[in-house]
Amino acid sequence: QVQLVESGGGSVQPGGSLRLSCAPSGRALTTYAMGWFRQAPGKEREFVARISSSGLRTYYADSVKGRFTISRDNAKNMGYLQMNSLKPEDTAVYYCACDLRYSGSYNLTDEYDYWGQGTQVTVSS
Repeated sequence: QVQLVESGGGSVQPGGSLRLSCAPSGRALTTYAMGWFRQAPGKEREFVARISSSGLRTYYADSVKGRFTISRDNAKNMGYLQMNSLKPEDTAVYYCACDLRYSGSYNLTDEYDYWGQGTQVTVSS
């Protein structure tokens, strides 16, 4: 069993930055890949970014590529999502998730085994 807790959400003006953190418990971070998803009101949950268990491979949605950076610190057992140049359309609840065994669909919610409770990010002037 893995429990994930996100933090770092909040309100920011367009062009601003936030860093989200994901703290897993119950299993060492090094044993699974991590992903970030987001869900805006009235929309389906969508893929944002993914990082392999080693941290050597990363994947991003086109909508955030060049603005967001996913990272992890296995020594501290933490995952992160650095979000820069935020836009109003980035407003959503952001979720971290872990993938215990990759089956080839890194951008689909079904790929991931455990989820956090989410943290709200609001981008507005």
